This record gives sequence, structure tokens and C-alpha cells, in this order.
Amino acid sequence: MSIPVQQALSVGWYVFKQKLKGRKRYPLVLMLEPLFRCNVECIGCGKIQKPNDILKQHLTVEQCLSAAEECGAPVVSVAGGEPLIHPEIVEIVQGLLDQKRYVYLCTNALLLPKFFDKLPKHPLLTLSIHLDGLEKEHDHIMQKEGAFNAVVEAIKEAKDKGFRVSTNTTFFDGTTAESATEFLDFLRPLKLDGMTVAAGFQYHAAPDQGHFFGRKKTFEFFNDVLAKNENGRWDFSHSPFYMDFLKGNRDYDCSPWGNPNYSILGWQRPCYLLDEGYAETFDDLMEKTEWDAYGHRNNPKCADCTAHCGYEATAVEDSTRNLKNMIQSAKGVFM
Repeated sequence: MSIPVQQALSVGWYVFKQKLKGRKRYPLVLMLEPLFRCNVECIGCGKIQKPNDILKQHLTVEQCLSAAEECGAPVVSVAGGEPLIHPEIVEIVQGLLDQKRYVYLCTNALLLPKFFDKLPKHPLLTLSIHLDGLEKEHDHIMQKEGAFNAVVEAIKEAKDKGFRVSTNTTFFDGTTAESATEFLDFLRPLKLDGMTVAAGFQYHAAPDQGHFFGRKKTFEFFNDVLAKNENGRWDFSHSPFYMDFLKGNRDYDCSPWGNPNYSILGWQRPCYLLDEGYAETFDDLMEKTEWDAYGHRNNPKCADCTAHCGYEATAVEDSTRNLKNMIQSAKGVFM
């Protein structure tokens, strides 16, 4: 697994401290969206569909850093929209690193070459680059010809310049296990520092509603794909127990509080995929959200979801539940 050892240990220590405090709900990853604007309009994303008055706004550096402090999660995923459009994105990233947080800067990479001399090369910073298949499929999803080749070149240049780079891939309905295998094998020579994968969830604001996996198909798909991952063929940045969940081998409930989302609209309830209102403060989000009203067992809107924002936190909690699970999880992370 490609989770850095220091990150795994830091997050593990953080989880241990939450358990000592008796906290049943706590954040692991802050999903920070400094803005919703984007330079492309992907078929599976609804952020760019926000009203124009919202698209024109962005969080300040101070708001971003205060949200991270308020939340306290050890990891921050900086997304959007396209975060590199933000006029102070470098200051936001540096500020989060100064707080000693692990930062994943999520980008479609089209603007990335302009930032190689501006972004800090830091062991806590990972460039998480969206790549949703080989050329034809990726360009179709992004609705932009030539996007795939631009992304691949940006990945190569980022690695040459010494950045940590991972890819973030969403598989949509129509992707076969064979085509996914071909794509994942294509990534191997790029010498990435990890890969994350997910099945497209039926995000209500997405312009194309016809290409999402259902829950049953997600498990079947990943069971077929991950069965080919012998001897570390692919280096995933997921917890081992979450990978087992994706294969349908573990039955988890959703823990949406594990990946809280903050944007110009506030703290989103219950997660970034559902728009059920916003809280003004993180404490309000945690204390006044009806968490039991969500999850695939409780809410039809969640019925097909297997997203990491809800289930990876559950997997991490399970991996620290007892000594046996801790040993099993450690073997998956460090070997």
C-alpha cells in the first residue's frame, strides 16, 4: 500500500487519542472546497452547475485555515471546482502544511504546469490528479479533447520535479474489469505515489445521470478488478479494510462525519455528495446533524453509495477495533 508510513502512524495515533477521549464520531479527512468554479465540466460532477453568484465566490485563506483548525482532522483534501483557479491557492496549501496536516491537492492538472515553481515540495503534500480512464474515456468524461495527454505529461513533469503524485479515478457504468485493468497497468510506469479508485455515485446535480454503478455492480466490478492485484501489482492509497469493502467482503455502515465538507456555503450535511443543508460551525454539524437518517440502510438517496467519504472512515475505525484487526491492517499498509 502507498500510504506513507509516517502518515499511517500519525493518523493511527490521532485515532487512538479519539478513542481515549471516548469520541464515537470524529473527522479523519477535511474535504475543503475553496471554490466551485472549474475550467472543465465533467459529466459526473455537479459543482459547476451552481448558480453564477456562488461560482464567483471563494473562501479566503483565513477561512480555509480556520476551518482546518476548527475541524482538527489530520488530513485535508483540497478540492473544488478546480482549486488551482483560486487566486491564493499556494497560500492555502502552505498554511495547511504549516499546521502540519497531510494535504492532498486535487486537480484536473490542466493548470498544474503553471504552479510547479510556486507550490512547495513538501513531504506532507500530495498532488492528487484526476484521471478517469484511458484517452478516449477520460476526454469524454472531462468533455475536453486532449485532456488525457495533458494530464499524463503533467504527471511526468511533476514527478521529475520531485512532487508526490497520486491519481484519483472514478469508474463509471460501462467500464469493464478488463478496461480498468488495462488502465491501471498503464499507470504503473508513471511511478506514482499511490492511486485512489471509486465507483461513480449518482450525484444529483451531475449533468449526466445515466452512467453510475449501483451498489451490487460496484462490488462485483471491484471484486473482479482487485482479484488481479497480485503481489502489489497496483499501489492503492486506501486502507486495506476499505479495499475489502469495495470487493464486497466487509459489510460497513456509512460514517459521513469522517470526511466533513467545508465550502463557501458552510459545513455541508451530511456529506459532499448529498445537499441536505449546511451548518455554520463544525460543532453544529457534528451535534445537530441527524446522522442516523443517512447511510444505505436508512436513506434511499444513499442506497447505491460506496464512496470513500462515507465508508473509508468506517474501515479505519474497524482496523483499529482490536489487536487482530490492527495487525491485519498494518500488514496491508506496510508490506
